[in-house]
Amino acid sequence: MRIEECHFTLPDGKKILIRSAGPDDAILVQKHREITSAETHFMAREPEDGQMNEESIKNALNDMEKSEKDFTVTAFFNGEVIGDLGVTSVRPLMKYRHRAYLGMSIQQAYTNMGLGSFMMKTALQQAKRNGFEQIELGVFSDNETARHLYQKNGFMEYGIHPRAFKLKDGTYQDEIIMVNILVD
Repeated sequence: MRIEECHFTLPDGKKILIRSAGPDDAILVQKHREITSAETHFMAREPEDGQMNEESIKNALNDMEKSEKDFTVTAFFNGEVIGDLGVTSVRPLMKYRHRAYLGMSIQQAYTNMGLGSFMMKTALQQAKRNGFEQIELGVFSDNETARHLYQKNGFMEYGIHPRAFKLKDGTYQDEIIMVNILVD
C-alpha cells in the first residue's frame, strides 16, 4: 500500500517529500542503500552483499505496493532518496498477523534534524491504521542515536541477540531487540 504523501521541513528550510517508494523508485532506493551501507556499520547489509540489485528491490517494492498492510515511508530531496523506512508483516500466518517488523535508514547528512522522528511517527500511525498491534525491530547495541529515537517513539528493549553481527574487522556487535505495542 502507499501512504498519503506529505512534506517535512528541515531546520534549514529544505522541504523533504515523504511518500511511499514504488517500483519506479527502485534505482533510487538501491543508491540510498548503497550509501547508508557504506556510511556506518549500523546497517545489517554491507555494500558488497549483492542483495541490493535494482530488480530485487523493484520486485519487493511492487509486492509492498500491492499489500494491504505493508508499506514504506520514504524521504526524497531533490529527486533522491535520503531516508527509507519499511513496515512489513512478520509472517502471513494468522497467529502472526498482528505483528510487523520495521527497518529504517537515513543518510548521515540528514540525521539529527527531526526527519527520523517524523518518519517514525508517520509509520506508527499508518501501522496502527493498517491493523498492526505491535511493531518490532532490531538495532545495533552501539547505535545510541537510533536507540534513543526508538525509545522516544514508544519502543522498549526486551532482549539482546549476542554477537548478532560480525563486522569486517572481525569484531562482534550485539543486537538489541525492541517492540512498540500499539494497542492497549
